[in-house]
Amino acid sequence: MQDKNVVKVKLVRSVIGTRADHRDTVRGLGLRHIRDERTLEDTPSVRGMIRKVDYLVKVIA
Repeated sequence: MQDKNVVKVKLVRSVIGTRADHRDTVRGLGLRHIRDERTLEDTPSVRGMIRKVDYLVKVIA
């Protein structure tokens, strides 16, 4: 179906009251609003960004 490994990420908590660098990381993942979902290429840098804000996002796939 798809030739590259992908990971689907969903923003499940608000970024209000979080650290500025965590807000920037969520924005870097392409997430803006709660319940936003993005399908991203599964790379070590994306995995690191997800790990940094794991309390705000949920990995779906």
